[in-house]
Parts: sequence; structure tokens; C-alpha cells
Amino acid sequence: MKKWTCFLLASMVMESLTACGGSSDAGSKTAETVDEFSGKAAEDIDESAGKAAESVDESAGKMAEQIDVDLSSLSSTVVYSEVYNMMVGPEEYGGKRVRMTGTFGVYEGEERSYYSCLIADATACCSNGIEFVLSGDYSYPEDYPELGDTITVTGIFDTYIEGEYQYCQLIDAELDA
Repeated sequence: MKKWTCFLLASMVMESLTACGGSSDAGSKTAETVDEFSGKAAEDIDESAGKAAESVDESAGKMAEQIDVDLSSLSSTVVYSEVYNMMVGPEEYGGKRVRMTGTFGVYEGEERSYYSCLIADATACCSNGIEFVLSGDYSYPEDYPELGDTITVTGIFDTYIEGEYQYCQLIDAELDA
């Protein structure tokens, strides 16, 4: 569309200058200048379009890299089901970047505290959650939301063994309270 606009503008300039000119030499010089201008404008447009396309591709690639599984915008039933799938088939999610929204919960263990994003099912009778470990140095309760607050957490899905059981967690997590 921009090419046509430049071409149309160049044509109108050329026509207006050649219609009033007394010598044919002036018209040919004007035509050469207009052709040169049109060519340069077309090159600039092509270059700008190429850069814009690269920028869009780059941004889309970064966004796709950042979140592999986005649970933050799904219905409670779908989220609950997907979190359940993560618990029973964690090998399918290992290393993926996951974002989820839920309720902040804490379990104070004997050796450490466990922070989690809890998801209730549609009837709110059952809940499922994923533990998260924030990247950086944080201290509870100062650096964490209040119990029961709605949070969005993003991190890398991982599993670990503690005792006889395997647990799921989001590591290198970022918290949006």
C-alpha cells in the first residue's frame, strides 16, 4: 500500500512539473529526479517493512519462549484438570515454563516452608496446587503475599524426591501478587 502511495505521489509531482515546463529538458530532469526519489522511497519502505517483520518475529519468539503452559487465563475446571495432569504425568512438563493464577498457600514443614499456588475446582470443594521456589533471596512472611491472596506465579516445572514421594514445583519462579 505504501509503495502505491509513493508511486502515486511521485507520478502527480512528475505530471505537474512536466505539464507547465517550457522545455522538454526540464521535464526529463524532473522525471529522472522523480524516478530516483521513487526508487529510494521503495527501498526505504522495503527495508522498514523487513525490520518491522524481524522485530515482530523476535518479539513473538521471546513470548513463546517465556511461557510454555499458560494456565492464568483458563477456566477453573480446565486449570484444575491441567494441574492434575501435571501431578500424574510430570515427565511431560519437565523444563517447561508455566504460568498459573491461584491462591497463595504455605505449609510450614519441620525443615523448611513450602509455598504454593492453589487451584480450586469449579465447585470449590477440592483444590490442587503446585509448590513454587522464588528465584532470589526472599523471606517469609515479609516478601510474600498474605495467605489466601490471589497470585500469579511463573516458573520452570521441575520435580524432586523427598522421602518416598515425588513432588512437583516451579523453580526460578517469579511472583505477581
